[in-house]
Amino acid sequence: MIEERIETNELLDRLPPHLKQYIKPQNYDHYTPINQAVWRYVMRKNVAYLSQVAHESYVEGLQKTGISIDHIPSMYGMNRILKEIGWAAVAVDGFIPPNAFMEFQAYKVLVIASDIRQLENIEYTPAPDIIHEGAGHAPIIASPDYAEYLRRFGEIGAKAISSAHDMELYEAVRTLSILKEAEGTPDTKISEAENKVTELQHKKVTPSEIALIRNLHWWTVEYGLVGTVENPKIYGAGLLSSIGESVWCMQEEVEKKPYSIEAAYQDFDITKPQPQLYVTPDFAYLQEVLEEFANTMAVRKGGWRGLNKLIESKQLGTIEISTGLQISGVFSRMIRNEDNEVVYFETEGETALAYRETEVIGHGVSRHQNGFRSPLGKLKGINLAIENMGPRDLAAYNFYDGKPIEFEFESGIKVKGMNVTGMRNLKGELMLIQFTDCLVTYKDETLFSPEDGDFDMAVGKEIVSAFAGAADYLSFDLVAHQLSTLGDTKALSATEKALNSLYAQVRTIREEQPPAATIESNADTLNGIFKKVSEQFPNDWLLPLEVYELTGNEEVYDYLQQLKEKRASVAHLIDGGLQLLTKNQQVS
Repeated sequence: MIEERIETNELLDRLPPHLKQYIKPQNYDHYTPINQAVWRYVMRKNVAYLSQVAHESYVEGLQKTGISIDHIPSMYGMNRILKEIGWAAVAVDGFIPPNAFMEFQAYKVLVIASDIRQLENIEYTPAPDIIHEGAGHAPIIASPDYAEYLRRFGEIGAKAISSAHDMELYEAVRTLSILKEAEGTPDTKISEAENKVTELQHKKVTPSEIALIRNLHWWTVEYGLVGTVENPKIYGAGLLSSIGESVWCMQEEVEKKPYSIEAAYQDFDITKPQPQLYVTPDFAYLQEVLEEFANTMAVRKGGWRGLNKLIESKQLGTIEISTGLQISGVFSRMIRNEDNEVVYFETEGETALAYRETEVIGHGVSRHQNGFRSPLGKLKGINLAIENMGPRDLAAYNFYDGKPIEFEFESGIKVKGMNVTGMRNLKGELMLIQFTDCLVTYKDETLFSPEDGDFDMAVGKEIVSAFAGAADYLSFDLVAHQLSTLGDTKALSATEKALNSLYAQVRTIREEQPPAATIESNADTLNGIFKKVSEQFPNDWLLPLEVYELTGNEEVYDYLQQLKEKRASVAHLIDGGLQLLTKNQQVS
């Protein structure tokens, strides 16, 4: 049972419901002997090479994070070890939305797709899988500087505002990944999905914040190099988990550039090897660039541009105004003055108000089911914002609870109604005023009328921050994700069962102790397995390679050489495995 594999980690207990919805059981028993052989081949090949060219944290991190070269790791078992360095791991449902991915990182939780690539995709798969994420992302967090960069990146990235185009592309890529890894998907269906992704990728759009920060993520977390341009080391997970690209990236053909904020504006193509890579001098410098980029984001700049990004995104987002009041919802409209200052805004649908990331009591979605609207700015004629008024100022301008009032903003927006009550922030400033029988007008337009019910007016001069998601995630029901069947167990055919059985026998023989005596006593069995695979499964190359590893049988070696000629597409994989055996023999 999978429950027996789960190791508690308080970081997982702290995850909010909208993140927990993406977590999927690893179902370790679903991994077939062929899956285990794919993991072992990639890991042995990578570790032998990467120990020379990867950042020093990589090999050390494999041990610290509990990742075995010979066995697909149990991520929940990894939690016992990850706990020691302040992190946790969860299995997730393939591709998840970019902001959710970032938010997991902010909680110091590695998201790892539990699926594993099929043998025919051993070098690369478009779907996230455990080789990429478990063997790529996890080991490098053994470096404290890098681990803190990853956490901080998640914290900032989770606030990045996406566009409608981003979400459409995310859904298309997710669909493609599920179709490509699902057995028996018609080629026509895969082709349609690929064309959709290609079409969206090449569509000319202004890059959103999430698109730009995703570029930074790609050129650091996924494809980053560290050290000097002349002598770089690998730390990016995409390189650490790819047999081919970890070698390719070190070639002179791949341009090495000093890392800078310019990487945010460098697009990438996930279907091709990267023509250039960025080299950071150390992991601490990654944080400097990240903070530099964060200074360009709406979460720090606010203003009309920030609100406009939220309106264009058509996604749940939040603005914070100068009193600290936070409004979360889907923003639909703003009015600006001649200085481009926002003097009015609207949301549509469920909206919630918060202060310091906690919902203001009585101002959740049940009160604001049909949106929220409010003017902002200073009052006309007195050049003073309500938030800056002391008790005498409020009295002078007739701001009394239970009294009728009429006032006008510098923008020309007029408010007339019965002042019921106000709510104050921790500084004692008014941040919200409730009116009944209220009329709000701008020029010839009625923005709010008494028939609309109570009018809750946000108090603030300006928008100081705008970011993706809700200020208080508990304000909204954000659990709507449907788990895919990606990675679910499927009934194997008789042929698949037979081949997996042969893989399982070789695995058992290799793992019995003492190995030398076991292999010698099982020589006939291994030769029998080789005979079966060569006769019944003439396209399989990995099992004969495993048999040759154990026996050194010249007949198996000759067979592998013939298979290279017969299957040119896997010749380099066979050669890679044979070279690894030669190196091991030289070492021993």
